[in-house]
Amino acid sequence: MKPLLILLFIFSAFISHAQPFSAAELKDFRIRQDSLKQLAFKLVNDQSAAVRFRSDSMFTKILVRALLKKNSFYFPFDSLLTISRLYSEDSVFRIFTWQVVKDDNYCRQRGFIQKQTKDGSLKLFPLRDVSEFTKAPADTIADNMGWIGAIYYRIVQTEHLGTSYYTLFGYDENNIRTTRKWIEVLSFDGMGAPLFGLANGFSFAKDSLPKPPVHRYLLEYKKDARARVQYDDELKMIIFDHLVSESNEPQKKYTLIPDGDYEGFEWKNGQWLHVDKVFDFKLKDGEAPVPLPFEQDKLTPKPEPKKQPVKKKPGGR
Repeated sequence: MKPLLILLFIFSAFISHAQPFSAAELKDFRIRQDSLKQLAFKLVNDQSAAVRFRSDSMFTKILVRALLKKNSFYFPFDSLLTISRLYSEDSVFRIFTWQVVKDDNYCRQRGFIQKQTKDGSLKLFPLRDVSEFTKAPADTIADNMGWIGAIYYRIVQTEHLGTSYYTLFGYDENNIRTTRKWIEVLSFDGMGAPLFGLANGFSFAKDSLPKPPVHRYLLEYKKDARARVQYDDELKMIIFDHLVSESNEPQKKYTLIPDGDYEGFEWKNGQWLHVDKVFDFKLKDGEAPVPLPFEQDKLTPKPEPKKQPVKKKPGGR
């Protein structure tokens, strides 16, 4: 009896993750992906800024046409190695993000949120990077057209009072002097539209010197420093490097570097609560309990999304 149950489990798991495409449809997606792959490489790596921006424009148009195909949500586009492609844990949505660099001081992010639909039709939200026009991004809550651009490399799903929240970990080249990493919470309103930022979502109430809460958290540091920002699955915490100024000028972000200590955030009662000191000892470089560095982590192929069931139980979600 046990072997039979195991076989049934394996078979059901295979069916639930099978792509809903015919051979012809799958071939069409792969052809489109081949075109996108070449453009995705150029928009990041070409030496000419004009070619990078032209490739970005063409990539966006071809990607949208591909996503218009029925059930495109289930095609992983896993050959697009210079494009971040992340599914939420519950397969409610996936998010594409990438960047286009003009020069050392001009870098802008692009992206889309694609939501899963019952009939396989497209529900897409373009992301418009307005970071250069946003005076106080840490205290801003905005929709997809007021996005603070970043390339996302991790999604962590949490819940509070029956609402799902998706914490996004993002990377921004920023400029010649500093790099930025963002931690922000994505949720969806009653109409299913995305909302970036959580009111007072990052609290410092337990610190020895409490600070006002912020709607998203920013770590900005010296360009050649390597500050870690990740979620530790065992500790159930966000862990990131504590930064200090190498010239005793903390207001100058380009002087900030990691000092070997770690701070964190714990999810408590619908917000991320700051932990001033995660460990009682300093770790040496390379000993931090975090996953792969961003450059590798964001390019790791993700599992295919779960399909929505055709029938739902009465009273079920």
